[in-house]
Amino acid sequence: MEIIDVYDRHRNKVRTAERRDKLGENEYRLVVHICAFNSKGELLIQKRLSFKHGWPGLWDLTTGGAASTGETSAEAAARELKEELGIEYDFGNMRPVVSVSFASGFDDYYIIEKEIDPDELQLQYEEVEKAEWASEEKVLSMIDDGVFIPYHKGFIEMLFDMRKNFGTIIIH
Repeated sequence: MEIIDVYDRHRNKVRTAERRDKLGENEYRLVVHICAFNSKGELLIQKRLSFKHGWPGLWDLTTGGAASTGETSAEAAARELKEELGIEYDFGNMRPVVSVSFASGFDDYYIIEKEIDPDELQLQYEEVEKAEWASEEKVLSMIDDGVFIPYHKGFIEMLFDMRKNFGTIIIH
């Protein structure tokens, strides 16, 4: 049983709940996403297991998941990256590059640059089938082909643009 903190619209904690519990009106959960880029500007993507709850068998960003009770966003990012891929990374001095509100919560996105050999990752058996590097064009094509979680393509483009420009969007 995974316990999460439940927040109001201002991110004030109001109670705890089981992760799968339906939240009440004006109650929200915190979810984190990590986008790891290499020096070539490629994004490390992962394929979700075919029996995983939510988007089974589809490709996704590097890693992500719900924050557990008592965790800050940065602590949840470090835990998720370690659990799913076996990568240790200190997010202690980082803030999300972008936070997006969705119907039942807040999505915090972190961008890191790290050279990673996908063959040396320790994939979490219950969640991740495989991981590989992908260009922006490849990710956008995978969205079109229905094999990547259907993020808004403009949002994916923004994440790629923001990898070297924290807080700034470069228009090409």
